[in-house]
Amino acid sequence: MMASLKESADRALKMLHGLPRVQLGNLRPNPNSKKNPQRGRAQHGGDKHGAGNKGSGQRQNYMRLGYETGNNPFYIRFPYEPYYKGHHMRRQYPPISLLQLQVMLDTNRIDPTEPIDLTTLINTGLFKLSPTSREFGFQLTDQGADKFKSKICIEVQHAKESVIAAIERNGGVIRTAFYDLKSLQMLINPKKAFERGEPIPRRMLPPQDAIAYYTGAENRGYLANPEEISKHRLVLAQKYGYKLPKIEEDPEYERLTAMKDARQIFFGLEPGWVISLKDKCIIKPKNFPSDS
Repeated sequence: MMASLKESADRALKMLHGLPRVQLGNLRPNPNSKKNPQRGRAQHGGDKHGAGNKGSGQRQNYMRLGYETGNNPFYIRFPYEPYYKGHHMRRQYPPISLLQLQVMLDTNRIDPTEPIDLTTLINTGLFKLSPTSREFGFQLTDQGADKFKSKICIEVQHAKESVIAAIERNGGVIRTAFYDLKSLQMLINPKKAFERGEPIPRRMLPPQDAIAYYTGAENRGYLANPEEISKHRLVLAQKYGYKLPKIEEDPEYERLTAMKDARQIFFGLEPGWVISLKDKCIIKPKNFPSDS
């Protein structure tokens, strides 16, 4: 009797050794232990198609994200949080990396022999700006800074120190410039403005909280002193350990140092000019009204 029990136990253990381990992947319910739910027609019998009884869920009228069913929203309940203070008025600068810029230069989407500005970047068809969403231009990021090899003249709205160093190391020039909302709207869709016969407006100066950035030579601001910018170019080269190319001796010096006036929106077009697309001509008024 004991021998048969031992043999049975050995056979059972041998069988267990040959079976796979119990996992979630090989678990199955017992036969006939699960029944498919059936929708009945009586009271509480499932005649609502799983959407509940009344309310927005049954009507597929879902609440917007952040709605708290009539309560004050979180960001209004705690207005003293510093993060939320003036959040709807902050200027936004969508990013463009140096790697993306190098790819566009290599694929001829951007002509490296011409100055690059906001209009050039939008005309590639790869980037969009929405002034109504407080987007005031592009910021150039340092992703791909070690692979950037082009000598360009570029104007963006914001750039870090490492980005400035990557461009100036190759003999290029970078400027940061501000555009007001009206100027941005004309830059984004100049054809629409020209068809209406609107004269090119003057670009407004930066607001008070942005004056310091765009007058700073370390930021290569378009309102900074050119002599101070030359000094900071040398300081940055010493900091990052590269030899600063002498752009004064460069045969492309005129192209590399091309800059817009502080009131100018387009290269080669002055404020007050009217572009007639129908007649294919430029109307240049003698006296353009002053800012008042």
